Amino acid sequence: MLVLRNLCFYAAYYIGSTFYVIIALLAFLADRKLFRRVVKGWGGYHRDCMHLFLHIEIKMEGGPIDQPALYAIKHESFFEALDAPQMFSFPVVFAKKELFRIPVWGYLAGKYGLVPVDRSAGARALMQIMREARQKADEGRPLVIFPEGTRVSHGEQRQLQSGFSGIYKMVKLPVVPVAVDSGPLYHRRLKKPGTITYRFGEPIPPGLPREEVEARTLAAINALNG
Repeated sequence: MLVLRNLCFYAAYYIGSTFYVIIALLAFLADRKLFRRVVKGWGGYHRDCMHLFLHIEIKMEGGPIDQPALYAIKHESFFEALDAPQMFSFPVVFAKKELFRIPVWGYLAGKYGLVPVDRSAGARALMQIMREARQKADEGRPLVIFPEGTRVSHGEQRQLQSGFSGIYKMVKLPVVPVAVDSGPLYHRRLKKPGTITYRFGEPIPPGLPREEVEARTLAAINALNG
């Protein structure tokens, strides 16, 4: 049954996503607000497929705050990236540059406001990312970053990438650390039934020294690692 449920999930999600990309492109050409609703609907469709075929539930401990913030999220699988449009209201997600090469999807991701991150780029590219982050923050949109820079196995702690503290300093927003334990269920070809938990930590105020904000963020995003 596990194999059958996974086959149904992959078929439904990827076929459905193809239609969502087509609809999103048409919506982008017609109406930007409709485009945003389609993207959010795609995130909801992903959740529906998880629930229906994989029997994965989502549990929330806390939630987004009622002001612009930089959300630093533990990255154990693709789940938390795919779920961002559903979790947050019109979020700006810092995503690896390679994703923007996906035909049509990459174009729409840029138009939606995702920020490409090239981990091999130098200081000039990092400054451009920081300027984009500041611009998006001024628009009042929530910023979503995976500060470890890549997916990390459940139970593993990895030091945060240096770009995180630079963005934190530039945008002058509180950091909301978010722990998520998606790895054991979702980061595998045969995804398992169960519950994925989000745990939103206490907001960390802007203006702290680099060492302090990194230490507090690292501890909070690993709160579900036990």
